[in-house]
Amino acid sequence: MAGFDWFWKALGGKQGRNQKRSLAIVDQAEVHTRDLEALDDAHLAARARTLVGDGTPQDPAELLAVLGIAAHRTLGMRPFPVQSQAVLRLIEGDVVHMATGEGKTLVGAMAATGLGLQGKTVHSITINDYLAVRDAEWMRPLVEFFGLSVGAISETMTPEQRREAYRCDVVYGSVSEIGFDVLRDQLTTRRSDAVQRRADVAIIDEADSVLVDEALVPLVLAGNQPGHAPRGKITEVVRRLKENDHYTVSEDRRNVFLTDKGATALEQALGITSLYDDDHVGTTLVQVNLALHAQALLIRDIHYIVRDGKVQLIDASRGRVADLQRWPDGLQAAVEAKEGLAVTEGGRILDTITLQALVGRYPMVCGMTGTAVEATDQLRTFYDLHVSVIERNNPLKRFDEADRIYATMAEKNRAIVEEIAHLHHTGQPVLVGTHDVAESEELADALRDLDINVSVLNAKNDAEEARIIAEAGDIGRVTVSTQMAGRGTDIRLGGPDESNYDQVVELGGLAVIGTARHRTSRLDNQLRGRAGRQGDPGLSLFFVSLQDDVVVTGGAGESVTAQPDATGLIDSNRVRDWVAHCQRVTEGQLLEIHSQTWKYNKLLADQRVIIDERRARLLDTDLAWQELSERAPERAGELAAVDREVLEQAAREIMLYHLDLNWSEHLALMDDVRESIHLRAIARETPLDEYHRIAVREFKTLAQQAVDDAVETFRSVVIDDRGAHLDDAGLARPSATWTYMVSDNPLAGSGNSVISGIGNIFR
Repeated sequence: MAGFDWFWKALGGKQGRNQKRSLAIVDQAEVHTRDLEALDDAHLAARARTLVGDGTPQDPAELLAVLGIAAHRTLGMRPFPVQSQAVLRLIEGDVVHMATGEGKTLVGAMAATGLGLQGKTVHSITINDYLAVRDAEWMRPLVEFFGLSVGAISETMTPEQRREAYRCDVVYGSVSEIGFDVLRDQLTTRRSDAVQRRADVAIIDEADSVLVDEALVPLVLAGNQPGHAPRGKITEVVRRLKENDHYTVSEDRRNVFLTDKGATALEQALGITSLYDDDHVGTTLVQVNLALHAQALLIRDIHYIVRDGKVQLIDASRGRVADLQRWPDGLQAAVEAKEGLAVTEGGRILDTITLQALVGRYPMVCGMTGTAVEATDQLRTFYDLHVSVIERNNPLKRFDEADRIYATMAEKNRAIVEEIAHLHHTGQPVLVGTHDVAESEELADALRDLDINVSVLNAKNDAEEARIIAEAGDIGRVTVSTQMAGRGTDIRLGGPDESNYDQVVELGGLAVIGTARHRTSRLDNQLRGRAGRQGDPGLSLFFVSLQDDVVVTGGAGESVTAQPDATGLIDSNRVRDWVAHCQRVTEGQLLEIHSQTWKYNKLLADQRVIIDERRARLLDTDLAWQELSERAPERAGELAAVDREVLEQAAREIMLYHLDLNWSEHLALMDDVRESIHLRAIARETPLDEYHRIAVREFKTLAQQAVDDAVETFRSVVIDDRGAHLDDAGLARPSATWTYMVSDNPLAGSGNSVISGIGNIFR
């Protein structure tokens, strides 16, 4: 712990004292273990329930001992003292910093069980469905040993299956699926249709990824409606336009703009007078902009892949296909048209929630990650969470080589291939971390040209993830993968069964190579941490070029002079310091984006709480009938012959329909306001203050408008023994909904693609 003394002092010493106390409790737990091991299973489980009889552990050390013994009996896994320490810190509400391969899955299950024994409902939140299902089944014997129930949520489950899973004491689920269930439950008109029940605790795996990197990613629920898909020949005409001639693209590759020449070319090709007249500005121009966005900004094999005749989005932060996710506002259809596929209909946003707001719904939050220390400020600022560093069970033996920096990207890419070939020739297993699908495939092709057998793990074959990762540590293996954060399967030296362990150790263990620095050092460390698990030897090495995104973005407006050798290599501490500076700049930019976006989102999150409370009252009481009958007593009198329960449900459906519709329109309005709010600075107004003023004003209007609209519908819609006939009145809810995530991070691009383009980057 001595290496982190400065860290604890910076936090005022509080965490240091917690660590000393935790270590003392773990020591006591080992003493208890010797006494408790004589108990049979029934008496051991009974002892655990006695320890938390009033909802809080009477003796944390004894509880740790009981959990450890149960883990050994049910899973054959005896926790190390450092794992017991991590369990204690989780139960007390910290984010624990544990290195990759140190047994976080067992730690999370023990903590969830300990909290479940206290009568708390626990959501163990992972970053994908595969890990949720795997961990629930793997840890099930431990949880059930104490008479607790465990369930898992996956994308393919029916509402009834989800409802059953959420009834369990410990629920494993991906952050997106749990969030989407929250959104879907917000559209129900009967409480019995909801699948979730409120949980007391969230234990978040890869906590910094969820709570920091993706905290502001909105989860969106959309409903079907006719879209603005480019019609006729628009897609074909746009495909012929040339960048910097017919259109320009912003430096951050997030916006595209028609030039006058481009507009003229489109008008001539489409046979119209002007894109900007009243007949076309709301239709043709919208379709042109969508087609242009799809053509210029969304790149196949970076932002999406085409599989089985469908466009599938890529989750860039995880290198996987984002199942059942799609782009909004007709953009999905525009990409489908670009690829010559069947075009789906559009949709409107019904509801949205950020991961940060989702996590805020839990009374208690804790988590685990291998890179928490670097995110300490964000975790404290945005969640009031403390970080506890858990030492490795065995000392780190990995060698972290200094970055190899090259003048150009082409020189760097040649050097990467040469280094992999050299390591492969020795038999040492190599794991290469790339930044997108296209880069991973270009690199794999370059290596195959040298007769090197390569396993590629990216969004196109993520179903093979467990097998590819499990084999990555064997002799002679070369594995090229997109983002490694949260892959969830340990790379064992010598293969899945470690049969060649000694030989791989002799070769130096797993070599990890990064093809570029990430926008934050935490992402670098997540990749680096794949080597050197549990005291194994290993090597990590990053290649950098002065043309990489992180250097160009972080060093914008500045430059550094360097003298490369004949291969383009720059051996200079000053240049290494420059690259580190550029990365710190991008980290600072991300923190500023997070801070500003958090301020904008905070008010909407507070308004959502009010909507949630209003919805709950309408669902759980006869408030809807009371309000409507008071506002329209004559209509209530006309319905006196209808059964009271039917009337209450009819009133409920009417009120909820208009509340949900007005909330959806409020979100759309505030999104439009957000897009243009920067213009307020021109008038010497503070954009954030103006945004808040507009949001508060419009929200007041929303509440009143929803009631007024409901009263009008109540007076006019047919209500009989079958309820309110809203569909016949043109007030049907969407017949289909879907979910997607929207990433609006200007620094989340790939390591190479923005600067160099896609073609032949490894040739």
